[in-house]
Amino acid sequence: MIIRKATPADMNSVLDLIKELAVFEKEPNAVIVIVDDLVKDGFSENPLFQCFVAEIDEEIIGIALYYYRYSTWKGKTIHLEDLIIRESKRGTGAGFALYSEIIRQGKRDNVRRIEWAVLDWNTPAIEFYRKTGAKVLDDWRVAQMDEQGIDEFLKTNP
Repeated sequence: MIIRKATPADMNSVLDLIKELAVFEKEPNAVIVIVDDLVKDGFSENPLFQCFVAEIDEEIIGIALYYYRYSTWKGKTIHLEDLIIRESKRGTGAGFALYSEIIRQGKRDNVRRIEWAVLDWNTPAIEFYRKTGAKVLDDWRVAQMDEQGIDEFLKTNP
């Protein structure tokens, strides 16, 4: 298994994994990003994200997509947006390898926190994260506003 930085040529496989995750998370029609978006947003002069891939026999079987954030309390942090392993390749150690690479990247970058979200029903993931020393917070809620919400807000609050 090879863990390496993603390249623009990997984005078709990355998008396939994103779509597979959407099915797993019971949101099969939620993905609207396309390969061109991933290439533009991840490999421009000021990339919006970074990505590691796990590869076996030249097949990408997993990804860890992350970006940098800034905490007013902690300073520079990493947000792990998604850690995805192809369902047929789970149990190969790819998830742990990608997770470990994100933690090593955080150390290399001297971040003060690495954070991510996990669905409350994804018990195996929660147990894995806790076993590795991560804190899974029960007292925070995620707030989001989608495009429709943005438009509606701006109609009433120009």
